[in-house]
Order: sequence, then structure tokens, then C-alpha cells
Amino acid sequence: MTERPAQRTPNRQLAALIAEAGFSNAGLARRVDQLGLEHGLDLRYDKTSVTRWLRGQQPRGTTPALIAEVFTRRLGRRLSAQDLGLDACAPVYAGLEFAAGPEEAVDIVSGLWRKDSGSHAELRKIAFTPAGLVVPSRDWLIGRPDDRVARGEPPLRVPAQGRPVVPRQRGQAERGPGQKVTGGDIAALGSVGDLFRTLDDQYGGGHARQALVRYLEHECEPMLRGTYGETTGRRLFAAAADLTRLAGWTSYDIAAHGLAQRYFVQALRLAQAAGDRAYGAYVLVTMSRQAVYLGHGREAIQLARVAQQGVGTTAPPVVQALLHSAEARGHGVLGEVRACTASLVRAERALETARPGDEVPHWARFFDEAQLADEFGHCHRDLQQFRAAAQHAERSLQLRAPAYARSRLFCRVVLASARLGLGELDQACSLAAEAAGQAAEMRSVRAVEYVRDFERRLEPYKDAAPVRSYRDKVAALG
Repeated sequence: MTERPAQRTPNRQLAALIAEAGFSNAGLARRVDQLGLEHGLDLRYDKTSVTRWLRGQQPRGTTPALIAEVFTRRLGRRLSAQDLGLDACAPVYAGLEFAAGPEEAVDIVSGLWRKDSGSHAELRKIAFTPAGLVVPSRDWLIGRPDDRVARGEPPLRVPAQGRPVVPRQRGQAERGPGQKVTGGDIAALGSVGDLFRTLDDQYGGGHARQALVRYLEHECEPMLRGTYGETTGRRLFAAAADLTRLAGWTSYDIAAHGLAQRYFVQALRLAQAAGDRAYGAYVLVTMSRQAVYLGHGREAIQLARVAQQGVGTTAPPVVQALLHSAEARGHGVLGEVRACTASLVRAERALETARPGDEVPHWARFFDEAQLADEFGHCHRDLQQFRAAAQHAERSLQLRAPAYARSRLFCRVVLASARLGLGELDQACSLAAEAAGQAAEMRSVRAVEYVRDFERRLEPYKDAAPVRSYRDKVAALG
């Protein structure tokens, strides 16, 4: 005798939310399908599918997260799969939320750290989604600064007689104050960031990425959940934003693009909690760089422009140059010569106005004449203006410090591509062979992809002697 299937429990939570949102079953299915298309998913749900969900059937894969996002957009409040009576999953939206407040931001980003530091390999395979760029950048641009980030130290209330009183927070006794964060703690976070940046520049993002993520989980999260006042709290969130952006940058370098995107979104939110508008713009520029790399030129331009609008004209000239060069790269990918040239000119003029005594944020100090020449080289290569690309790439390599090994590799490949475009096959292959040797010593998918892009450009010359020699050298690298 066969067993009867287990009786499913009707999903009353989902039914109530459907009624609140005013959806029909067919209307909900259609919206889930449309949202799936934004993520490259061909779902094809219908009203019968929704009827099954209401009867207690659990949708598979990332669908619970998509359904929750449909209701979030409709009702204007954040809803999870569990709020809808659905099983939790590894959702496409996890980590793309722009938190309403600092506490929620800590919850989201620490969840990312914990999952990434473990054996969740699927987290590093999650897809990049251009649609996921819109809401966070908009919320950063129009959002109000957080009124309060202090934790475990209630604000002083001053009564009529002028004597300050410290009010007791509800639940404070149960939760406990956590560790008290000091200036030394925050200085340590900064030193750790410098160390991992150096490793990333010289050896690639894959070299110590996991160690950085574990540090964030085991050292930074307890600080964020500790005790601190307003000033210390802002500095703490700034340091956490910097390390989170770096975790995203190293993820991007190993081609974990969906994970990197989520780190960047959360770094943007932490920067807002820090009250650091300029750093938020830098995070948006980082997101723009990733969009350029993945071929999303229009999104890259929009992110750079949001960054420019967010800081206005008050940012230091070096930061202004950084923002304009990011926009130029987007135009270059799209082949928009006039717009690309105009952005490059603005970047060049901004950098020319910088003075040695100017106060420049630590994260922008890399942007100098060598970096600007590198940006020019990339843009001219993308626009197939090979003579100008070669001139700027050569200048960048002359000026760039050896410590920026990966950036020098990228620039060397740009120069090789420019030489190839000028018909100088011997020089092009020699430069590329050198870059390939350097890429073999790094843990950087981007470095390998730069070399492969050059090799694709070599295809029309595959029978030429310099190309055969180049391929022999690369093959010897294994």
C-alpha cells in the first residue's frame, strides 16, 4: 500500500499579503516572471502556480526571494521569504538591500561575511545583476544621513534645570553592552586595510581574500555590535565600509561578480552610516569599474554621474578627477568618442588644479598622473585610437610604482593591444608575453582575462612567426 502525501498547510501569510497588495493570482505570477527576467531567469509562472503556493507548496530555487521582492516593491516595506510563509533560500536579492538604518546594515553585511567565510561556494557563483544597481545608488543619493549610530551609549537628555540625564534603553540589560570600541581598534582596522590592499595590488585578489573576510567576521563584526559613541561610531562605520569595499574588490578580481556587487552595495550603506559622502562616491566609482569590465557601459556612466551629483563641487580635485575618469571609461566602452573625450578633459583639468598641500582622502591617493594616463590609455584603446593609447600607456608605465604590479600588468596589455592595432606585431607579442608571465604569478582572474582579450585580438595573425613564438612562451607557463 502506497503512502499518501503529507497534508500541506494553507499559506495564510501569503494569502493575507496578496489581499493587502491587491494582486490577483495571475497578476502576482506575472510580476514574479517579470522580476525573474531582470535576473536572466525564464520562470513562466501562472495563476495555477500561485494557487499551489497558497495551498502550501514551496516554490524552488530563488523564487521565494523574488516573490518577497515583488511584495516589497508593492507595499513599500522590506519583506523576507519567511514573512510570506515561504522557506528561506539563497536569494538573488540577499545583500542588495540598502538598509533602512545602521543596525539593519550591520545585520545584512555580517550575514554576508559569515556566509562567505564558510564553505558556501554557491555564494561566489551568484550572478551579477545590472538591475541591482538602481535602488542602492538612488537611495544613497536621496537618502537622509543617519541621525544616530552610537550603540550602548544612550543620548543625554537635558531637563529644564539643565542637569543631563542618561535614559535607560529598552532591552539594554538583556542584550548587554558588548565590547567597548576604542580609537586603537579603529586604527587596527585601518592597518589591516593597508596590508590587504598591498597584497591585492601585488599578488591579486585571490591571494588573501578569504583571510580578509574571516577578519571581518571575527574582528569587525564584534566591534560593530559593541559599545561606542557618535564620533567613534562614525569612524568605525567608515573603517568597516573601507574593508567591505576591499572584500568586494578582491571578489571582483577573482570573477565572483555577484558577490562583489553585494559587498559594494553594503559598503555604500556603511559609508552612509559613517557620514562620509565622498567615500560613498568612491564606492559608486568602484561599482562603475565593475560595470565597465562586464560591458555594462550605460550603467557605468549612470553610477559615475550619481557619484558626481552626490558630492557636488566640494570634493578635492583628485576626487573630482577620479569621478570624471570613471565616467569616461563607460563612454569608452560604448564607443562614444565625444562624451569620452569630454570626461577625460574634465578629469585632466581637475587633476591639474590639485596642489601638494591639498587634503586628499587616503583612498584617493593612488589617483595621480600615472593613474590618469592609465585611464587615457584604456579609453583610447576602447575607442580604437591606438597611437594615443600607446602614448598614454607608456607614460603610465614610466610613472607607475612597481608596488602596483597588477595595474602595471593591465597597462602593459593595453600597450600591447595598441601596438597590435598599429601593426607592430613583434612589440605587441613581446609586451603581452611579459604580461602573461606576470599573470601566471598572480591569483587574479582579471589579469588572466586581460591576457586572453589580447590573444583574441591576435587571431587574425595566428600564422605569423611572432604569434607562434608568443604562444610557445605562454604554453611554457602552463
